[in-house]
Amino acid sequence: MPIQKKDAHSGNGLKYKICISGAAETGICAPDALEKTEALGRLIAERGMVVVTGATTGTPFWAAKGAKEAGGTVIGISPASSKIHHVKTYRLPTDYHDLIIYTGFGYSGRNLLLTRSADAVITVCGRIGTMNEFTDAFEDGKPQGVLAGSGGTADMLHDFLDTAHRGYGKVVFEADPATLLDKVVKLIDAEEREADN
Repeated sequence: MPIQKKDAHSGNGLKYKICISGAAETGICAPDALEKTEALGRLIAERGMVVVTGATTGTPFWAAKGAKEAGGTVIGISPASSKIHHVKTYRLPTDYHDLIIYTGFGYSGRNLLLTRSADAVITVCGRIGTMNEFTDAFEDGKPQGVLAGSGGTADMLHDFLDTAHRGYGKVVFEADPATLLDKVVKLIDAEEREADN
């Protein structure tokens, strides 16, 4: 029986784009982090939304895999300036993506374009680059979800926000991928209603 897609999109028909931010090196991640990340990618695709990644290994790769295997669309934002630079210099994959945009901006420049190209950012596990993506999105007031218990940066963000004394912005925390995605979509929906009024 085919999966019924429940489309999530803006009032003008544009599909929601969800960035999956996370560790390219997954040795620090929780034992079930990759499985949950793949589930997130699949859930995003099943709801008719687009997965956006940093076109890298690790958790973003597993989100892309989940989305593509569920028939979804995946866009990668690469730090490299070309496909050959992406594959040979950065040693990054092209699998499970429908298209990759080659920025030539390195990791820090790519991170800003990555978070700004999405309607929301979901953090899974992570290291310092993931923290950079989180703070970029936070400063932009972007809706964000954090997969609690996934390890690395993700498990530090609650305390980080408490210590930073800037409030929680539009950040939600949840350990269950489906519930987290529901919360993130509600945040995007609220922004869409605000934009349409």
